[in-house]
Formats: sequence, C-alpha cells, structure tokens
Amino acid sequence: MTTIAFVRHGITDWNYERRAQGQSDIPLNGEGRQQAITLAVRMQTEKWDLIFSSDLSRAKETADIVADMLEMSVVTDQRLREMHKGETEGTTLEERVSRWGSQWESQSLGIESDELVMNRGTSFVTDIAKAYHGQRIIIVSHGALIGLTIKQLIPQLNIDVHFNNTSVTTLNFNGTEWDCELFNCAKHLRT
Repeated sequence: MTTIAFVRHGITDWNYERRAQGQSDIPLNGEGRQQAITLAVRMQTEKWDLIFSSDLSRAKETADIVADMLEMSVVTDQRLREMHKGETEGTTLEERVSRWGSQWESQSLGIESDELVMNRGTSFVTDIAKAYHGQRIIIVSHGALIGLTIKQLIPQLNIDVHFNNTSVTTLNFNGTEWDCELFNCAKHLRT
C-alpha cells in the first residue's frame, strides 16, 4: 500500500486579501509559519518516508518546516505548482469584476485550464506511486492542484470544497485503485 498525504501550504498575506496567487511566488506570513509548525508536530506522530513540494516558496517553506522536524529533506517539482492564473494573478474578485466585468471567468485571460493542472498533478503522483511503491509520502502543494489531482484519481469523491491551509488529505493506492482515508483535515489547527 502506498500512502500519499496531500498538504496545502500555510497561509499567506494574499490568502488574507483574497488575491489570486496562482504561480506568483508569495511567501508564508507569520501565521502560515506557525500553522506549518503545528502541522509538523502532527506529522511527527506518524511514520513518513519522503516529502515532496511545489517549488513556490509558500509550499516549499511549509515543507521545509515539516521536513526539519521529521529530519528529512524536501524534493521539489514544478508539476506541483498552483494553477497559473494568467492576467488575474494578484487581483481580488472586486478588481477582476472592475477590469473585466462580472463574466470575467468566461474570458480568455491566460488562466491555465483545469485539465492541464489535473494532468500535471496526476503525472507527478503516478510517477512517485510507481517509484516509491509501498512508502508513505507527503506532498505539499496548493488548493487547486490538490483538488483537481484528487478529482482525477478518485472521480466519485466530492472535492468541491475550499482546502484549508495546512490541511491533510490522505490517499492510499493498492496498486490498482486509489481511496481516500482522510479529507481536508486541519484538526491540528484547532488544538
């Protein structure tokens, strides 16, 4: 059995401001770093073999904090980056509506398609499930990438939720199919 724990990065100032981060390299803020520390304490209670991360700083810093506490090293992969938000990166909803109107989502603004994001995430997960069969792997990434990858792996699972910062979603692969053991769990933030 191969186990993958998808972790969304800690919170950033742009998360607070509700700005489209996309692939803009926005760092964690102080609260995000504290969330990552709390997550690391949680992850210490379980056995993990490897940790991978998006190369964007908010995910990489989250992964580094966890890896330091677990005495592991982080391997980055660009396939784990967030959906590219094109011209909308850095904007709030109000700014998008002001610039492009209320139907801005139907316009071609250079936003990466769900299909491309799904393909990136699934490609990565397929590669590591094959290369590290039977191991327990942490992947620190971003909300859209995590959700769309899970949707591809387990189509019947309802992923139409907001993934909480530093939430853990655990999938198991038996060599044939995936199942979800834990979904969008951020209990470590409530303690």
